[in-house]
Amino acid sequence: MPQPASPILQALKRKLVVSCQAPANSPLHNPTVIAAIAQAAVNNGAAGVRIDTPAHVQAVRQRVQVPIIGLWKQVIPGFEVYITPQLHHAQAIAAAGADLIAIDATARPRPGGEALPALIAQIHSHFGLPVMADVDTLEAAIAAEAAGADCIGTTLYGYTQQTQDQPPPGLDLLSQMVQRLKVPTICEGGVASPATARAALERGAYAVVVGTDITGIDLKVKAYQAVFATETNDQ
Repeated sequence: MPQPASPILQALKRKLVVSCQAPANSPLHNPTVIAAIAQAAVNNGAAGVRIDTPAHVQAVRQRVQVPIIGLWKQVIPGFEVYITPQLHHAQAIAAAGADLIAIDATARPRPGGEALPALIAQIHSHFGLPVMADVDTLEAAIAAEAAGADCIGTTLYGYTQQTQDQPPPGLDLLSQMVQRLKVPTICEGGVASPATARAALERGAYAVVVGTDITGIDLKVKAYQAVFATETNDQ
């Protein structure tokens, strides 16, 4: 039987969340710009936003009232885990105004050796916030639920060594998670059209997160430019 969702998650049920992020070398990677993008998304119906870094979360919090899924990507030498890898990263995101903390919940080794259940428990107890577990496999999803995650996303499907030959979106993984888990399952990663979002909802997604297809101007322009580069080479 499904577990009751927190009020924050209830606000996202069967709705669109827009991931407003940009590469670090992009002129869009600026708190004011990200906040404007987030507000534009909300003005047009997004029920929530997903934001990286404390500075961006803080700027977005000043512009929108919808739930913010906050995270902090950190590259730590010797480790592949990078989405809010440690408690102090979660603390900074919570202090900036996030309503829900997203963390890497794959089976990969964690910096500092902190176990996933301990990290989730500390986020709950220290900050009083729900946790979104970003996973890549059904096994990781089951483990994340057992560790206390409040919702679980397909976010890292296709982005780990174990799944690198399986391009997102992970709709089959989504279906498996919906059938197996009691906590909300969120579809995220590779949702590149409204039709794909609809397919995710039809498979039981609690909510759908869309990033690059809406806000990823850097990657979208590169994809189009590749077509023109090929055209030039063919002449």
